Amino acid sequence: MAVFAIADPHLSLGCDKPMDIFSGWQDYVGRLEKNWRAIVSETDTVVIAGDISWAMKLEDTKADFTFLNSLPGRKLLLKGNHDYWWSTRKKIEDYLAANGFHTMEIVFNSAVNLDTISVCGSRGWFYD
Repeated sequence: MAVFAIADPHLSLGCDKPMDIFSGWQDYVGRLEKNWRAIVSETDTVVIAGDISWAMKLEDTKADFTFLNSLPGRKLLLKGNHDYWWSTRKKIEDYLAANGFHTMEIVFNSAVNLDTISVCGSRGWFYD
C-alpha cells in the first residue's frame, strides 16, 4: 500500500466555475484522471487535502464525488478553505453512504491509521 497526497483539485463538474480559465489548468480533470490511474492502485490511499469541490452545497458535490469515487484507491477528504459545501460530519458521512461513495471518508478533527502512519485532519493554528 502506498499513500499519496493531493490538494486543491477545485473540481467543478457539477457547477459553473471552471478552473481551466487559468493558465496551466487546461484539461486538468482529464490530466488528473490519467495520471491518477497510472499511479494509484486500489490498495493505495490518497489524501485529498482540501479545496476538493467548488460546490456551494453538499448535494451539489455529486458529480465531483462521482468522479473521485470512480478513481482507484481509498480517499481521505480533509476540509479546505474553499470547501463551502462542507457540513457536519454526520451529514457528510450520510451523504457519502446514501450515494454509494464507498471509497471516500472524511478526516475532520480526527485521525485515520494507515499501517505505520496516521493521517490527521484539523485546522492548523499559529501559537506565539
